[in-house]
Amino acid sequence: LSAERKVRGVVDVMTLPAVPSDARIVLWQGDITRLNADAIVNAANSALLGCFIPCHRCIDNAIHSVAGLQLRAACAALMERQGHPEETTGTAKITAGYNLPARHVLHTVGPIVSGALTEEHRQLLASCYRSCLALAAKNGLKSVAFCCISTGEFHFPNDAAAEIAVREVRAFLAENTSVERVVFNVFKDADLHIYERLLL
Repeated sequence: LSAERKVRGVVDVMTLPAVPSDARIVLWQGDITRLNADAIVNAANSALLGCFIPCHRCIDNAIHSVAGLQLRAACAALMERQGHPEETTGTAKITAGYNLPARHVLHTVGPIVSGALTEEHRQLLASCYRSCLALAAKNGLKSVAFCCISTGEFHFPNDAAAEIAVREVRAFLAENTSVERVVFNVFKDADLHIYERLLL
């Protein structure tokens, strides 16, 4: 895994250019598992044990695959101590990053949208961002990279999710000075265009 990390290349989030509207916010398109940040955010399932579908192209599987078996073992130990799956959508847990360039992983379970988008869905997604940022600040982390929580397999509409993400990050940064860099990491071109409209 260490050799594969060298082949993929590591990107230092502190050297990425900030958006014009905020010196602490970055928009970056690429593979989140390449980012050298204090933490990257994983859109997890309630078991917090990684994706259960082999070779699935979700962010959960990507992060666990690059981090290595140590991450799943750490999550298993965490969940064993807790004694039950994540019962509340919108909370966050922290583990080490193991073979990732990132020092830590923040695991959050986003809302699943199976029909029309509701206000509860919106509130739960906002809670994911707030919980991750609060946990980062509590642990003295200076940089956090967010994936597009819930927009993949959980079917949260991309536009609405991005609006919530940007709003919550901006609100947090307005009140907190300990987190020095927040990265909105996008993979798809469609998400890049949405965040460009909101941030640039």
